[in-house]
Amino acid sequence: MSVAKVTEITSSSPESFQDAIEKGIARASKTIRNITGAWVQEEKIVVEGGRVTEYRVNMKVTFLLED
Repeated sequence: MSVAKVTEITSSSPESFQDAIEKGIARASKTIRNITGAWVQEEKIVVEGGRVTEYRVNMKVTFLLED
Protein backbone atom coordinates (compact mmCIF):
# COMPACT_ATOMS: atom_id res chain seq x y z
CA MET A 1 0.00 0.00 0.00
CA SER A 2 1.27 3.46 -0.90
CA VAL A 3 0.61 6.57 1.12
CA ALA A 4 1.14 10.02 -0.38
CA LYS A 5 1.46 13.46 1.16
CA VAL A 6 0.72 16.85 -0.40
CA THR A 7 2.64 20.01 0.44
CA GLU A 8 2.17 23.53 -0.92
CA ILE A 9 5.02 25.57 -2.37
CA THR A 10 5.35 28.96 -4.06
CA SER A 11 7.92 29.67 -6.75
CA SER A 12 8.73 32.66 -8.94
CA SER A 13 10.65 33.54 -12.09
CA PRO A 14 11.31 36.70 -14.10
CA GLU A 15 10.96 34.61 -17.30
CA SER A 16 7.63 32.73 -17.38
CA PHE A 17 5.09 30.62 -15.48
CA GLN A 18 6.69 27.49 -16.98
CA ASP A 19 10.11 28.53 -15.65
CA ALA A 20 8.62 29.21 -12.21
CA ILE A 21 7.08 25.71 -12.19
CA GLU A 22 10.32 24.03 -13.25
CA LYS A 23 12.40 25.96 -10.71
CA GLY A 24 9.91 25.17 -7.95
CA ILE A 25 9.92 21.43 -8.67
CA ALA A 26 13.73 21.38 -8.99
CA ARG A 27 14.13 23.12 -5.65
CA ALA A 28 11.54 20.93 -3.91
CA SER A 29 13.34 17.83 -5.24
CA LYS A 30 16.44 18.79 -3.26
CA THR A 31 14.68 18.11 0.05
CA ILE A 32 11.61 16.03 -0.87
CA ARG A 33 12.03 12.52 -2.27
CA ASN A 34 9.54 10.54 -4.35
CA ILE A 35 7.71 13.48 -5.97
CA THR A 36 5.05 12.01 -8.25
CA GLY A 37 3.21 15.10 -9.45
CA ALA A 38 2.08 18.65 -8.84
CA TRP A 39 -1.05 20.72 -9.30
CA VAL A 40 -0.65 24.39 -10.19
CA GLN A 41 -3.21 25.95 -7.91
CA GLU A 42 -2.69 29.63 -8.74
CA GLU A 43 -0.75 31.85 -11.13
CA LYS A 44 0.02 35.48 -10.37
CA ILE A 45 2.11 38.22 -11.96
CA VAL A 46 3.93 41.18 -10.47
CA VAL A 47 3.65 44.40 -12.49
CA GLU A 48 6.02 47.35 -12.12
CA GLY A 49 5.90 50.41 -14.35
CA GLY A 50 3.30 48.83 -16.59
CA ARG A 51 5.48 45.76 -17.29
CA VAL A 52 5.38 42.20 -16.00
CA THR A 53 8.46 41.72 -13.83
CA GLU A 54 7.76 38.40 -12.14
CA TYR A 55 5.67 35.27 -12.64
CA ARG A 56 4.56 33.40 -9.50
CA VAL A 57 2.91 30.03 -9.05
CA ASN A 58 1.43 28.29 -6.03
CA MET A 59 1.63 24.52 -6.40
CA LYS A 60 0.52 21.50 -4.45
CA VAL A 61 3.27 18.89 -4.75
CA THR A 62 2.47 15.20 -4.18
CA PHE A 63 5.09 12.74 -2.98
CA LEU A 64 5.05 9.16 -1.72
CA LEU A 65 5.95 8.49 1.89
CA GLU A 66 8.71 5.96 2.50
CA ASP A 67 8.09 2.85 4.60
